[in-house]
Amino acid sequence: MDDIDPGDFRARVRRSFDRQQAMVTIGAKLTRVEQAMVEIEMPFDAKLTQQHGFLHAGVIATGLDAACGYAAYTVIEPEASILTIEFKVNLMSPGRGERFLFRGEITKPGSTIIVADGRAYALSDGPAKLIASMSGSMMVIRGRQDISG
Repeated sequence: MDDIDPGDFRARVRRSFDRQQAMVTIGAKLTRVEQAMVEIEMPFDAKLTQQHGFLHAGVIATGLDAACGYAAYTVIEPEASILTIEFKVNLMSPGRGERFLFRGEITKPGSTIIVADGRAYALSDGPAKLIASMSGSMMVIRGRQDISG
C-alpha cells in the first residue's frame, strides 16, 4: 500500500456507512472492515427481486459498489473521501440465497484513482456460491466541502 496514514479507518468507514440510506433500504450491514478490504452482508428480501424471484442485478451492483468504495476509503487519508467513477459487473449465477455477502478489495491503490475488485456470494446451506464480480475505479476527493466522509 502507499505511505498514506489512513488513521482510524474502521471508525470512519462505520460512521460513513451508517449515513448511507441505500444500505438501510436494502437491509445491508457492514460486517468486516480491514485495510484494503470490506465486507457487507444482507438478508434475502423478496422486495429486492426481479421477475423470476432472484436478487435484482441492480441490488447486487449496489452491494458491490458499496463494498469496493468502502475498501478504497480504508486506504486514503482521513480528510479525503471517495466517489465511484466507473464499474463493470459480471453476473455469473442467479442471486438465489438466504443471505448475500459483498466483498470489496483494493487491487491498485493510488493518490487520485483507486482500482478495486468485488465479489458477491449467495449464502445458504452449504458452501458460498459466487454470483457476481465487479471491477471498479474510485476517485479520491479532496478539498470539497460538499463531499466529505
